Amino acid sequence: MSNRTPMQASRMASQMPRGPAAQPRVVVAIPVRNEEAYIVPCLRALDAQAGAAPDRIVLLLNCCTDRTASNVRRLAPELSTAVDIIERNLRGSQATAGFARSLAMRYAADPLADHDVLMTTDADAIVAPNWIAANLAALNNGADAVCGRAMLNPRDAHLIPAHLHEDDARERRLASLLDEIASVLDPDPFDPWPRHCEDSGASISVSVLAWRRAGGIPCVPCGEDRAFITKLRNIDLRVRHEPDAFVTVSGRTQGRASGGMADTIRRRLIQQDEFTDASLEPATDRYRRLLLRNAARRLWVDRRASIDALMEAFELPPRAFRAALGAPFFGQAWAMLERASPVLGARRVRFIELEHEIEAAVRLRAQAFGLLERQSGDHELVTA
Repeated sequence: MSNRTPMQASRMASQMPRGPAAQPRVVVAIPVRNEEAYIVPCLRALDAQAGAAPDRIVLLLNCCTDRTASNVRRLAPELSTAVDIIERNLRGSQATAGFARSLAMRYAADPLADHDVLMTTDADAIVAPNWIAANLAALNNGADAVCGRAMLNPRDAHLIPAHLHEDDARERRLASLLDEIASVLDPDPFDPWPRHCEDSGASISVSVLAWRRAGGIPCVPCGEDRAFITKLRNIDLRVRHEPDAFVTVSGRTQGRASGGMADTIRRRLIQQDEFTDASLEPATDRYRRLLLRNAARRLWVDRRASIDALMEAFELPPRAFRAALGAPFFGQAWAMLERASPVLGARRVRFIELEHEIEAAVRLRAQAFGLLERQSGDHELVTA
């Protein structure tokens, strides 16, 4: 196997042709289902962007039985942005938010060139006045895709009981601590701190070339946003979690997507979930995972280095370990290692454990910064 220098690996890790210098076209794709109360403010916010404007908005109206379509047609002549309306009645396994977003983005991307930009949000979202400009700035800085933040509409948030806000704040606190530890132990030059932890379909932008390389949004019933970001990472495309790109979304409890935010709010209004968000794990597990990922990344870059110590840390036989390191992208290599290694099995965090895990994460964050200060040259594998 050939050896790669760190500089060569950095180039390979997300080597995407940047396209011609011409200004990219920006198209926003939105899946819509019975959104008569939200679609007009959604479109007005997109049409009133400061600094950069969309060239086109593509709406996939799926099984709409209310006045959504008529509201859009009545508003469209008032907008400076062209609006395409595609009406479908998706049935069976296709009647999901994930499939609808995938289809909307496919329609939007069809006439675009590789250097153009595809964005998506939700029909109940109000994008910030600089949403498009913030996304384009991150793409111009080298990202292939940009994830923005989704915040609850303050009016709706006021109607949600305090204990749900407290639970959400603690989940976000742990997520932020774990992510800050990641920024130290396994830094990503294209997603530096400060950043956020959300992979939400309410705010995603991607170069059309990257979207095509990844094969588009996965056609899954829900969680298509996270699945798409995973696909991008698996082929080492550059994903930026941009704090300046944000939208506000409704806090309704009757949503349009099964398994979405509305379902979570409605369920937690009745009883607290046993487990926190699936993206969280115990702090010591995440610390170990990050150290192993950074060490595996270095070994994937430098194929001449000895694999013995790291192979033992992963508790993998030589054949499985070498097969993973032979993957053409580090993202694929890491996914293979996570699936195969018995020490990397994911554990969930229970809500009753949240405070303990936050305290542990605070200690491990200090340990991570201490490790960073002690490092001089070679990376030392330290287990939590």
